[in-house]
Amino acid sequence: MLRLDCLRSIYSELENSLVVTIMGAVAAELQSLGHRPNFFYLQHAMGLASSTGLGLALCLPEQRVIVIDGDGSLLMNLGTLSTMARYRPRRLVHVVFDNESLLSVGGFPTATSTGTDLEGIARAAGIPRVATTRSVEDFKAAVTDALHGNELTTIIAKVEATGPAGYVTDLALLENRFQFRRHIQSLKKR
Repeated sequence: MLRLDCLRSIYSELENSLVVTIMGAVAAELQSLGHRPNFFYLQHAMGLASSTGLGLALCLPEQRVIVIDGDGSLLMNLGTLSTMARYRPRRLVHVVFDNESLLSVGGFPTATSTGTDLEGIARAAGIPRVATTRSVEDFKAAVTDALHGNELTTIIAKVEATGPAGYVTDLALLENRFQFRRHIQSLKKR
């Protein structure tokens, strides 16, 4: 299963949520589908998308927050799972694309390529809803269910280690930051 196909399958569902992505392939592929002001492409902070999403979910408990993460990034910050489980923000959905590699920085294998089980780790950390998907249909169903639910959820999507030709987005980091902030401020005014 390709990450881009997964992103394409849920793209329309992302419109009314705050979306935080990791750097590299995920950010480039999501932006290729069409940028929205509610998308924040976290650059130069590998491993911290889940922490950023958790902070947003705790500060804005009525807002749906979706973190689009990768196995390499999550493995750098496994403690975020226990912190998410401790606070259990009900409207946080954590999607982890597991391609068993650090694709965006050279394709080096991650621990999941040798048996590390992210689903088991998330369950052990106390995440109340965890699923692993291996088809676009199952991925879309799991994400849709999580977005319409009201419980902290982590979804691991097993994807191929392929990505876009380039990993740089054409939206400047500062411009994205200020645009995302303005979007959050517009939510508070509603």
